[in-house]
Amino acid sequence: MQIARIAAGFTDSIIRDMTRQIALYHPHDGINLAQGFPDFAAPEEVKRAACEAIMADLNQYAITWGTPLLRQAIADRTSEAWGREIDPDREVTVCAGSTEAMFVAIMATVNPGDEVVIFAPFYENYWPDTILAGATPRFVYLHPPDWHINRDELRRAFGPRTRGIVVNTPHNPTGKVYSQDELLFIAQLCHEYNAWCYTDEIYEHLVYDGRHIPPATLPGMAERTISISGLSKTFSVTGWRLGYAVAPPRVTLAMRKVHDYVTCGAAHPLQAAGAAALRLGPEYFETLRREYQERRDFIVGALHEAGFRCDPPAGAYYAMTDASRVLEGLGLNDDRQLSDYLVREIGLATVPGSSFYPDSGEHGRREVRFVFCKKMETLRQAVPLLQRLRERVA
Repeated sequence: MQIARIAAGFTDSIIRDMTRQIALYHPHDGINLAQGFPDFAAPEEVKRAACEAIMADLNQYAITWGTPLLRQAIADRTSEAWGREIDPDREVTVCAGSTEAMFVAIMATVNPGDEVVIFAPFYENYWPDTILAGATPRFVYLHPPDWHINRDELRRAFGPRTRGIVVNTPHNPTGKVYSQDELLFIAQLCHEYNAWCYTDEIYEHLVYDGRHIPPATLPGMAERTISISGLSKTFSVTGWRLGYAVAPPRVTLAMRKVHDYVTCGAAHPLQAAGAAALRLGPEYFETLRREYQERRDFIVGALHEAGFRCDPPAGAYYAMTDASRVLEGLGLNDDRQLSDYLVREIGLATVPGSSFYPDSGEHGRREVRFVFCKKMETLRQAVPLLQRLRERVA
């Protein structure tokens, strides 16, 4: 029987495969620094709100594009952050995770034959989203070690078929936080080529250096930006799959139609809990940022001691490292061999850097990504494993 060419062209997620491998090879003593899910609890008041919603029998379908309670909470928080009023009824769509929100945004605005600009390295779903829409991705490389944009390269990626650009800030996998100058240049290109800006801002509350600038707040960008975020990372509920998009009314209507046929809707009782989460006070978000910065500083120091090199990420909870010294010390050829070695021989799951690039290992061959969205206890348990690696490298 025939398999569709699109499906046959996809590979399994390497990130999730590394999670399976650590469970297989080290089920009791392995440390998973591959997949970006916290191993600590969500806020008590948020969990309590979910339980109360279930016991109150909010267990049937909600309005497809989100309960009024959650959409109002999203609109309130976004309005405060952006300095302008957001209409919860015409501009907010709740999805089953920010991953679905990005897919729905692209499907609602892109036609077969269009092009979408994607920065590499990238979160692994952007490329398949573009392909599923029948469009062609145009990749523009961020340049290490500071992951800057070459403006000439970016301008060359835009053309008459450009429908949009994906901007992930703070960035997975590098932790880059896009500067105002960079975002203004991207905005300029979007205006010149009448292109959408699809933003992935899921790590908006995890910024340690600089500040997060929502692209939709830049001059003239409100009407051409689809802003995507969610609750997974900020409230340690990655399994709840609650994401959302804020967009102009016309495109919101189109996105809701696509969303309706993709997932129908997000879980009703969890939406009630999501509204409670978004109404937590500023002290919650400041504590979150401070504790993550402590984790960042700790893991970057431990990685340097083990022979990896990276600048402290400005945001998110990933460290994209230059593993050249470790590769040479172990006599390995590339990032995939190193990630396999780490998970099997050391008991430490990571992600090979080349999996974040489109060119089958040409880029990222000497890079490995680590996450630090773990309890400090977990990160400290990783240190002896990194020390064991350092001894073998030496």
